[in-house]
Amino acid sequence: MGAFWKRLFTREATQERPRFSVVLPWPEEPPTAEQASALSSADIQDWFYRLVLGMPGSDATELRQPEQVMLRRLDELCGGDRFDITTLPRLPEVLPQLLRLLKSENSDGIKVAKLIGRDPVLVGEVMRVSRSAHYRTARPISSLQHAVVLLGHDGLRQMVTQHVMKPILQASAGMLGHAAGQRLWDHAERCAHASMYLAKGHGDPFEAYLAGVVCNAGLGAMIRVLDQEAPPTLGVFSRRFLAGYVSMANHLTLRAARHWELPPNVIEALRERQEVRSKSPVTELGNALLAADHLAMIQMLADNHVIDRSTPPAQGRGDRLPDVLVDRALQELRRNFRQNEMYAV
Repeated sequence: MGAFWKRLFTREATQERPRFSVVLPWPEEPPTAEQASALSSADIQDWFYRLVLGMPGSDATELRQPEQVMLRRLDELCGGDRFDITTLPRLPEVLPQLLRLLKSENSDGIKVAKLIGRDPVLVGEVMRVSRSAHYRTARPISSLQHAVVLLGHDGLRQMVTQHVMKPILQASAGMLGHAAGQRLWDHAERCAHASMYLAKGHGDPFEAYLAGVVCNAGLGAMIRVLDQEAPPTLGVFSRRFLAGYVSMANHLTLRAARHWELPPNVIEALRERQEVRSKSPVTELGNALLAADHLAMIQMLADNHVIDRSTPPAQGRGDRLPDVLVDRALQELRRNFRQNEMYAV
């Protein structure tokens, strides 16, 4: 099992094999009215995951016999606690300590720079970002401590998270839908931004950002599993099969978060997201993450012309946030993420 997961998360080329079609015959042309009709949360999720997979839409709801066999196989490989979680990729060793230090009011640039200095890759990334146009200063950045002070706590935490999670999402998507990795990262950025907006005034903003970034970490791994295990004859997925597949991915995300020693509030929010079918979230971060995930999906579907750009949030969402707040968060996403071109499918 350990060897299986090592193969799962490596970038090594896999043997070419027949794959699913990546043609996306979505519903009829999206409406062009000033305000499009709201869609159900179930439809938004189904269309989003098909977009990630490069999978055609389907009206089929019930499991076919080959899908039942495939779900049993996926459960054998990834379900429950049956695999060694330590074979999942680890985050940099210093990351949990660094996040705790950046959360402390007593931390200073010297302590932070000393801890970052233990990881040469993080050092390189901090120096690169600090010298970018966004942080350009009159005086050249000459030391790690200078770069740390320039970025500040919030800048450092977001930079470290992006540096760590972006390669995991982009590299673990396999060959099933060649744009899957990039789409997972695009969703992660939008979800993190919306989660911070919705959780404003409740707890640590960075924990909201982190929850949004990692919420689909398990899906990238599951895409590679499916690419390796699913026969070409499996065909277009039914809605029920896709829902079961995503549920396994969410469970893997939660286990990965615990393995990576993420903050307890983040782990709890991910747990509430996983269990939303049986009960609504009760924590502020859990509600913010659930709504942010939904809004990021809407934004991604609109960016790729699957739905109309004016489509509002669903009325039957699982979160308990006020509709007016969620509407504002969607407008915030539209202002901050303007997609100028579709990814090839």
